[in-house]
Amino acid sequence: MVTRGFVVLRRQRGGSGRKTVALIGAGAVAVAAAGAGVVLLTAAHGQGRSTGATTPAGTAGQAQQAVPTRVISASPAPGAQGVSGVAPIRLTLAAPDPGAPLPRISPAVPGSWRRAGDTLTFTPAGGFGPHTRVTVSVPPSDGSWTGSYTTGGYSLLRLQQLLAQLGYLPLTWAADPGGMVTLDDPASPIAAAYTPPAGTFSWDRGYPLTLSRFWRPGQVNLVTTGAIMAFESQHDMTMHQSVSPALWTAVLRAAGQRQTNRSGYTYAIASKTLPETLTIWHDGHRVFRGYANTGIGVAPTAAGTYPVYLRYYFQIMKGTNPDGSHYADPVYYVSYFNGGEAVHYFPRGSYGWPQSLGCVELPYSAAAKAWPYLTYGSLVTVTPA
Repeated sequence: MVTRGFVVLRRQRGGSGRKTVALIGAGAVAVAAAGAGVVLLTAAHGQGRSTGATTPAGTAGQAQQAVPTRVISASPAPGAQGVSGVAPIRLTLAAPDPGAPLPRISPAVPGSWRRAGDTLTFTPAGGFGPHTRVTVSVPPSDGSWTGSYTTGGYSLLRLQQLLAQLGYLPLTWAADPGGMVTLDDPASPIAAAYTPPAGTFSWDRGYPLTLSRFWRPGQVNLVTTGAIMAFESQHDMTMHQSVSPALWTAVLRAAGQRQTNRSGYTYAIASKTLPETLTIWHDGHRVFRGYANTGIGVAPTAAGTYPVYLRYYFQIMKGTNPDGSHYADPVYYVSYFNGGEAVHYFPRGSYGWPQSLGCVELPYSAAAKAWPYLTYGSLVTVTPA
């Protein structure tokens, strides 16, 4: 019978002479052969000690039994990956030993040990962080043992649930009955970060159908990227457009303190169909629509959807004209969404057709009205003609 374990070498003298038995497996192995016998208990990711009983004279060839190692089994299993950081640690011992010292856990986290017969259970109070290697060591009283496992990452789906509850998404989220997270339990938010509660996302009314195409629950998508940027900007964080440990810490804190989105949710469409327009929706309502200018043929505004990543009330915008000359134009109400492309004020004799070098230009009064809505993380879709 072969399960999972390690290598044991044992020498035995018997009537048939000196023999050496080597066992290699992935768990526990039981072998019986003429003149030799070995029983091995699990000791993955650590060293367990098995001491064979003395063979009485004249019994050579009979199977002998080994005294079990101190740790018979462990949960999470040594070598396990993607384990929840709040999962209890359980060690099953060969025999109860109330006087033995408690195992050591690294990294150390607050928690409590409980003895119940031959089982030791450690329950973390707050849990281990994501992608953490957790090592459990049993002191060498009557047999040392060490095992380790690795926690998984926090769930993107849970991050989306929290961002929706905090108002950073154009959707609401509600937990299924019995699936609520208890915020006053320090382990509860962490447990939910590893294993999200069941629930339902619902779209807020008033947004165009185009926006829903960029949303995928549990997956990286533009709606989530924009929400992350909006959250980071409001919490004075560097905008990485991706999930980071610092983001998780801030989002969990904000959820616990009910710090909701102060700017609301904005989505904009710059249409290159003549006459060209810019339309803005905010918190489910259309709040702006006006004529706009996009890029000329040699410097077109790129079609696609992008989050606003940089904003200025006033800026001297510098660049190179198609003829090679340089420009330095004073502009107001600037919201960059794709490289050097931005929505901003620029003086023109008329609006509604391609005139810019890639930007979306607006009259002054229109730009002044649009700019407060085009906050960090707001998605801007540029549609082709």
